[in-house]
Amino acid sequence: MKFCSVCGATVELAIPAGDSLPRHVCPQCGTIHYQNPKLVVGCIAEWQDRILLCRRSIEPRYGLWTLPAGFMENGESTSQAAIRETLEEACARVEVKQLFSLVNVPHINQVHLFYRARLLDTDFAAGLETLETQLFSEGCVPWQSLAFQSVTLCLQAYFADRRRGRFGVHESSIGRRGEQSGAAHCPQVLPSS
Repeated sequence: MKFCSVCGATVELAIPAGDSLPRHVCPQCGTIHYQNPKLVVGCIAEWQDRILLCRRSIEPRYGLWTLPAGFMENGESTSQAAIRETLEEACARVEVKQLFSLVNVPHINQVHLFYRARLLDTDFAAGLETLETQLFSEGCVPWQSLAFQSVTLCLQAYFADRRRGRFGVHESSIGRRGEQSGAAHCPQVLPSS
């Protein structure tokens, strides 16, 4: 950040009084510009024993498969963001069930949240950011062509939970080089309500 969005003056990097981290501070008007992680929110949209995936028509990862997801907007809840993104990317209507996966991606200042959701019908299609949409059973998921590690971690946990017959809430972190952090590189499973 170079300029204050309030008054247009050049900002300085400084640690404000009562804070412990450097922030962009405007010496002219005193505004402190906080920069916080972005939330990426999406759905594991289920239809019988299959899940809905989208093949991306945009960068990054053009042509690879992902769960319908995207950046949360101001003024919406995380579940509303998941529903909206699924509608935008896959033209699919869903009923959100529960939060399923939280993946921390601190090196790019993001947190990825995925909800389990039920497809309300099979009337889905490619949205503006999608080349195609398709339902996949576990054995047919294009694992080598998934766009993001957070999606891979989420789907691995989902299918493992489905085989166990109970779904938890999973938390994991991805490091700068793609390595997963946590005990034995396994996502933490928390009981769900």
